[in-house]
Amino acid sequence: MVIHMKTASSIFNDEQRRQVNAAVAAAESKTSAEIVPAVATASGRYDRPEDVAGLWLGGAAAIITWALLPARAVETGDWSGLPGWVTPVSMIAALLAGFILGAVIASRCGWIRRLFTPATQMHDEVAARARGVFFDSTVHHTAGATGVLIYVSLFERRAVVLADKVVVEKLGQSAIDELRDQLTTSLRDHDVPTALCHAIEAAGEKLAPVLPRQADDVNELPDSLVLLD
Repeated sequence: MVIHMKTASSIFNDEQRRQVNAAVAAAESKTSAEIVPAVATASGRYDRPEDVAGLWLGGAAAIITWALLPARAVETGDWSGLPGWVTPVSMIAALLAGFILGAVIASRCGWIRRLFTPATQMHDEVAARARGVFFDSTVHHTAGATGVLIYVSLFERRAVVLADKVVVEKLGQSAIDELRDQLTTSLRDHDVPTALCHAIEAAGEKLAPVLPRQADDVNELPDSLVLLD
């Protein structure tokens, strides 16, 4: 059975989206930092796993076809056997059919794609996509350079927390890494919406002492979840 991977938008119902947005508003009520949560279905295209899975399944199909076809008994002059061209044509057809089926299954089944995707590639793709979102979503364009991106990528099952210059200076990179690690642990124990709310709350608590909200603070970015299907 082919299992379709869930998209980012499909794992959040309306109530869960409101909860995440409310968590952002509550966290930002304590700090001048701008927190942007983002969830992506996947950070990379990953064509290679589809090809590898197709080759494995195609090769297996060709071997099974060869094993099932009756042997052509040339030595005894048996004219009841299959023509000589049947075996190679059947094996090629099985190879092609298996390759196509394997590629289709891998494109729709997340665990198969992860199985054939190197961990280093997934790490690099998630890091690159998170940086892209950080800049494309204008997280780094806040007047005080206090943007914080909390990024989750579903396919790779990885999380990233990126912060702008002032946040890094005030909070420290080790504290930002700790937020990422807490989010990663929470994602193992809870569903994505709940884990994300916990991470936003924790970010607000860490940011409040070093970047407290000012009386004239302006909310520069929307308090809303970014979903990337």
